[in-house]
Amino acid sequence: MNLESYIQGHSQISISSISATLQLLSEDCTIPFIARYRKDKTGNLDEVAIEEISKLSKQYLEIDKRKQSILKSIDEQGFLTADLQQKIDASFDIQALEDLYLPYKKRKKTKADAAREKGLEPLAKMIMSQGNQSIASLVRKFVTADLDEDAALQGARDIMAEWINENIGIRRNARKIFQRKATITTKVVKAKKDEETAQKYKQYFEWEEALNRIPSHRLLAILRAENEGFIKSSVQVDKDEVLDMMEKFIIKSNTESAKQIEMAISDSYKRLLEPAISNEILQEAKDKADDKAIAIFAENLQQLLMASPLGEKRILAIDPGFRTGCKVVCLDEKGDILHNETIYPHAPQNETTMAMKKIKSLVQSFKIQAISIGNGTASRETEHFIKKIGFDRDLQVFVVSEAGASVYSASKIARDEFPNYDVTVRGAVSIGRRLSDPLAELVKIDPQSIGVGQYQHDVNPAKLKLELENTVIRTVNSVGVNLNTASKSLLAFVSGIGEKMAENIVNYRSENGAFKSRNDLKKVPRLGEKAFQQAAAFIRVKQSQNPLDDSAVHPEAYKLVDKMAKSLSLKTEELIANKEKIALLKPEDFINDEIGILGIKDILKELEKPGLDPRKSAKIFEFDARIKKMDDLQIGMVLPGIVNNITAFGCFVDLGIKESGLVHISQLKDGFVSDVSEVVKLHQTVEVKVVEVDVQRKRIQLTMIL
Repeated sequence: MNLESYIQGHSQISISSISATLQLLSEDCTIPFIARYRKDKTGNLDEVAIEEISKLSKQYLEIDKRKQSILKSIDEQGFLTADLQQKIDASFDIQALEDLYLPYKKRKKTKADAAREKGLEPLAKMIMSQGNQSIASLVRKFVTADLDEDAALQGARDIMAEWINENIGIRRNARKIFQRKATITTKVVKAKKDEETAQKYKQYFEWEEALNRIPSHRLLAILRAENEGFIKSSVQVDKDEVLDMMEKFIIKSNTESAKQIEMAISDSYKRLLEPAISNEILQEAKDKADDKAIAIFAENLQQLLMASPLGEKRILAIDPGFRTGCKVVCLDEKGDILHNETIYPHAPQNETTMAMKKIKSLVQSFKIQAISIGNGTASRETEHFIKKIGFDRDLQVFVVSEAGASVYSASKIARDEFPNYDVTVRGAVSIGRRLSDPLAELVKIDPQSIGVGQYQHDVNPAKLKLELENTVIRTVNSVGVNLNTASKSLLAFVSGIGEKMAENIVNYRSENGAFKSRNDLKKVPRLGEKAFQQAAAFIRVKQSQNPLDDSAVHPEAYKLVDKMAKSLSLKTEELIANKEKIALLKPEDFINDEIGILGIKDILKELEKPGLDPRKSAKIFEFDARIKKMDDLQIGMVLPGIVNNITAFGCFVDLGIKESGLVHISQLKDGFVSDVSEVVKLHQTVEVKVVEVDVQRKRIQLTMIL
């Protein structure tokens, strides 16, 4: 099986699209570039499909590498036959490969090895042949002064048990039974049952559920509870069903030998097969649960990164606090610090009047256009305080999520950006910048610190990291980046750039001033033609002499756009955003060897609204003024809220207090819901009704108002 056939067998993608995509990937083209600018070659594959091809390609190569390692090991042992090599060469299933390798795998000395050393393998073979000879006559030949009849038979059964465990057919059939019928069962660890930290897992103290139907979040919760020592779990099937299958597979007669084989089968299952297959099946279920949790995390992250930006405005940002005061920073349109200080409007200082005067003065002095308040401790009180101030202009007041701001403020990125300011100032700056451009600010933070995942610390860390990186790359390139204002962190995610090249771009910008065109990017040290090809269309240059530099039209299509304009007797700048004239163009008239019909249609669409930001504009949202703490909640209240996390079992809603409320999946809408993200999105404003308030456990149950 070649690479293309393997990928097609694991996807719904055509061979021609797979071949074209693999060719482009081999030419060091990035996934965003291929998805956007090589649609005609790939058959209009999106980034997800291209990522799948890339992943399956790496998987194929890993399997092939494992094959070569297995073949080499068996050959060095002198056991590689033509038939075995053919079976290994033909297999592209990792479990099947490991089953073929199992008899030759290097391992610690086993009971079967000890029996072989005593010369009992011939006895095992004779018993397995299931002849009509009596066991007594067979075993008599192997009895010695140091080995009686019972010990000889036990040794033979140990060898047979190992053979049975290594039988590919038995392992395959046992797997199928486990996959279809296994249950996961839990028991509480009595010594820890009454510990306070154990109570959050109380529902799993005695639990049983089909492993192939258990929701991902429940399996991950059970495994976490076990890792923390509160419960013990086991994967079980009907033992008799598996033993019956094994006996039918091996026993072909009703002789004395068959009785010995039955005993070997029972031992093989209990000691060898059941532990191995149950671990396999649990790991398989864990992998699926990981994939589900990672997919939810990635979807949440993408929605968070696509949050509405306010744009380039002068912002006064506040990181609220009580005893330590509220850290205030004033930022210019580019997000640079103009001023910072601390005010104390709340208890215990209660310098409210002085703080009001200070805020009013800062707004006037720095021509502030909007105020951004972090949603942590003292957020509601600070919002109320700000709204009591009589400003001389209309000011929009926003409350923004500060999740991960403390992580950013202590990071190397923050230290490099603001070496002369402490963590409190950096945190406030992050709160302000999140309002003007959430994407540009959030890419500086490890996604796992943003807090929009489900069991993120329990899933495969390598898979999580890769998927979140792909999500950030996909999102950054879908929005585009301003070449003259983007930070090094943001530029690093642009197609074809990377961390080192991003640093070179920022350094060049610092030394030479703003880029005047996309072509100026070629002047950056070590940025070659390939990098320019991959990156150019994802960056934007405002006020460039060529207006296409502030669009998603690729430079390789500039001449084509000029041709379109000339066909209508227009200049290129006269064609841009001229919907009436663009509608007169026929895509098929402009197809060439490099750009096909799909590419032409994308160009025309972009020309209609060049450089359009796909994100919605930021809007003001206000929580219910009556609710400032959990004790203010009453059952039956209908409240506004913002979805701040989505999981497989429901969504969490920010009500403007420290604790978020849960809307269980069953309470999202009338009728069955299989996917929470089909109903709500991250940062969506919703209306909810309070169903239950548990102050002691800090839990709020909500239902969605439809």
